[in-house]
Amino acid sequence: MPNSRPRPRRGARSGAGAAGRDELVSRSLQSAEHCLGAQDFGTAYAHYLLVLSLAPELKDDVKETFQYTLFRWAEELDALSRTQDLLGCYEQALELFPDDEVICNSMGEHLFRMGFRDEAAGYFHKAVKLNPDFSDAKENFYRVANWLVERWHFIMLNDTKRNMIYNAAIQNAVCLGSKSVLDIGAGTGILSMFAKKAGAHSVYACELSKTMYELACDVVAANKMEAGIKLLHMKSLDIEIPKHIPERVSLVVTETVDAGLFGEGIVESLIHAWEHLLLQPKTRGENGNCEKYGKVIPASAVIFGMAVECAEIRRHHRVGTKNVAGICLPTNVKFQSPACSSVDAEETVEPYTTEKMSRVPGGYLALTECFQIMTVDFNNLQELKSLATKKPGKIGIPVIKEGILDAVVVWFVLQLDDEHSLSTSPSEETCWEQAIYPVHDLADYWIKPGDHVMMEVSCQDCYLRIQNISVFGSEHEVGAGKNFTQDKDLMSLGGEAELCNALANLQTSKPDAVEQTCILESTEIALLNNNLYHEGFKMAMRRVLSSLTPEKLCQAMDTQCQNEMSCGNEESNSEESIPEPFYVLDVSEGFSVLPLIAGTLGQVKPYSSVEKDQHRITLDLISEANHFPKETLEFWLRHVEDESAVLQRPKSDKLWSIIILDVIEPSGLIQQEIMEKAAISRPSS
Repeated sequence: MPNSRPRPRRGARSGAGAAGRDELVSRSLQSAEHCLGAQDFGTAYAHYLLVLSLAPELKDDVKETFQYTLFRWAEELDALSRTQDLLGCYEQALELFPDDEVICNSMGEHLFRMGFRDEAAGYFHKAVKLNPDFSDAKENFYRVANWLVERWHFIMLNDTKRNMIYNAAIQNAVCLGSKSVLDIGAGTGILSMFAKKAGAHSVYACELSKTMYELACDVVAANKMEAGIKLLHMKSLDIEIPKHIPERVSLVVTETVDAGLFGEGIVESLIHAWEHLLLQPKTRGENGNCEKYGKVIPASAVIFGMAVECAEIRRHHRVGTKNVAGICLPTNVKFQSPACSSVDAEETVEPYTTEKMSRVPGGYLALTECFQIMTVDFNNLQELKSLATKKPGKIGIPVIKEGILDAVVVWFVLQLDDEHSLSTSPSEETCWEQAIYPVHDLADYWIKPGDHVMMEVSCQDCYLRIQNISVFGSEHEVGAGKNFTQDKDLMSLGGEAELCNALANLQTSKPDAVEQTCILESTEIALLNNNLYHEGFKMAMRRVLSSLTPEKLCQAMDTQCQNEMSCGNEESNSEESIPEPFYVLDVSEGFSVLPLIAGTLGQVKPYSSVEKDQHRITLDLISEANHFPKETLEFWLRHVEDESAVLQRPKSDKLWSIIILDVIEPSGLIQQEIMEKAAISRPSS
């Protein structure tokens, strides 16, 4: 803590007023220093505000100490959830030090933690502008920029082929008479500028993201088109005529598509556009000026798929090991990734993940020919409306190569107009990745020519869903789920003997067995499949515990000697002294079996810091399956969340023998949340 006490400077002024001011400044500085020593940061902060309001010439002298006081007081206010007071203190500080990059950066950090990412970005950016060499501010700015501007924006802007084809399609439409244009999901505004440059009289663009809206304003202004393009910071679903735009438009351009085509809400936004924002479409065979009719770019799309074998997808979406560094994974625990393609009325997670299949590590093997999944006409309102209500369609695809069925890969061809199209297939170098539907719950994933891969396809909740994937062979069917196939198989059995055989072969669990489905992120599944990772941690923990064992034995012997001295030859002397266990805390991010692995290393009391209830239930089931004594594994955050409990070990006189940390992100950055957990676990002074 800075502890230098500046001396009030006497200027040209003299007399009782100046002397009184100097005396008050001096006493306030003393009081501030006293309060800092007593860790009364709120009062110290108030004293410094008084000093700087009376003697602004002291700013340079007290700047460092003022910063320290502000930051410590802000920490206390944050802990007390006094958000308004915290922000008020920073506003006061920035009035006194408007060009202080350290205060700007700290203000941004608090705003980011509160969820105000746009505002935080502004303060980080200001801090970097004030001091381009300020590494903390630069790192914070880049982090928040990744939150606010997703990387696919840059990939799309660098996709020259995509830009040229969209530009050509928009030029054609404008030349044919579509003179009023609405750009839905404008992003940087590039499609709007294509339309204006092509000669459109009226161009409107809407963008929901505040950051992208402001960026689009800057981009449009830099291209000197701000007078001809009206930018709206809103969803297209909220646009009203004539409140936001004067009349219906003749052309909607949009690229609100993701790897699964529908995931960005293109169906919902185009239904609303046809009903409220677009002119009526031209009927087939009708002639007339295009300016009197509405149309959409892209005009239509065709969705394709292909079944593949891919070890990298398998590694991230299926747990392929039954034993992790000596810990058995029981059969009553089923691990799944979020992209399990299950239908749930409350499901909001995308039923697929994405990959650039041409660059996936290890490559892939096509097990079927490319097949058509569905088509959609964006210029047909009734077809758009029927998408979400259609019953799932069944598709059966013949297998052409033997291999392990890991996923169905999906891509599409976007038909912008009659002449221009874009494909997102694995063979195309475009800005889009492919949608990946991992295959789960097959009794046997090995397929061969003669088999058929069966699936159901639908567009529920405006997501393309591929579910109930199964394999139909010449002799039997391997189902996508136990219940799905058993009913079919039992109905097809003709005789009692066949029924008995089928029932005997069913993999049933014990009546009292608890079935648990555990949803893990793909990175967590990949880590669970990484046996070398877990063996490495096991070896490291064993070495640390071995180095601590002699100390533990000495402690146990000292305790036994004390008992003998105090109790003489009493019966208790014959009882063996129970050694104090090693306390091991795992603060790894997400699901981790490392505490259970630690529990196999002898007299260890492991603690897990998992936060999700399903993860705690799963770890308890794994612990039970590995015959750990009940209550061996404890969940540390239950103690931390209890206000009456200390934030360290439950016994304050005992310290952790080992704290397990896995804090490095794939990018090489430190995971701040893990460091905060580790800080809480430190013993109090």
